[in-house]
Amino acid sequence: MESAGAVDGPGLRFIFFTAGCLFRCLYCHNPDTWKLHHGREVTVDEALAEVRPYANFLRFAGGVTFSGGEPLMQAGFVGEVATRIKAEMGLHIALDTQGFLHADLDDAWFEPFDLVLLDIKHIDPVKYHRLTSQDLQPTLDFAHRLLRLGKPMWIRYVLVPGWTDDEADILRLADFLVTLGPLVQRVEVLPFHQMGAHKWQELGLTYELNDTPTPTLAETDAARALFASRGLVVC
Repeated sequence: MESAGAVDGPGLRFIFFTAGCLFRCLYCHNPDTWKLHHGREVTVDEALAEVRPYANFLRFAGGVTFSGGEPLMQAGFVGEVATRIKAEMGLHIALDTQGFLHADLDDAWFEPFDLVLLDIKHIDPVKYHRLTSQDLQPTLDFAHRLLRLGKPMWIRYVLVPGWTDDEADILRLADFLVTLGPLVQRVEVLPFHQMGAHKWQELGLTYELNDTPTPTLAETDAARALFASRGLVVC
């Protein structure tokens, strides 16, 4: 848990980082969250008790974000906590997800969430699978579902040199996002970094991106300009 996160939704956020993820992204900076048993077990009431002291402040300053790992791996817990936070505290609630498991949930599950931070890691299905070990289509289907549900989205895109920086691929993703209309409120281009590399070593995992550089400011700005060229709001 983090009580004052500033990069996971609007304003200052109380963030729940849930354990468990089916993806094995090559650039993951939190591989320690992949396994469910790596987390600390808490009850719904304990989770609410963590948020409650900050509720009055968060009501004006930001809200609550469920991140991971992948929060849909623990959908029962996340859904109940989110529903009670909304009902008892009236806070803005965001969901940070790639949406891969959305088909297992009914529409009512998403009602407490005011914003989805949707992580689309690549637009090419083959490159996506190489990068994440999973299929792209469920995430695109989830984006269309959010459109049907009228849920605002912030799209998150990690810029990895040699992997996600191809101009044609970025423009193809931008063109897809345009089809979702104004519910895509912004696109966040996040430069790849090496700050999680030591975790792979500590866990005895093979890290393929040891020699991958962090993109320069010029390279990051160029990627942002490609999204902006399609009329998207970019940061």
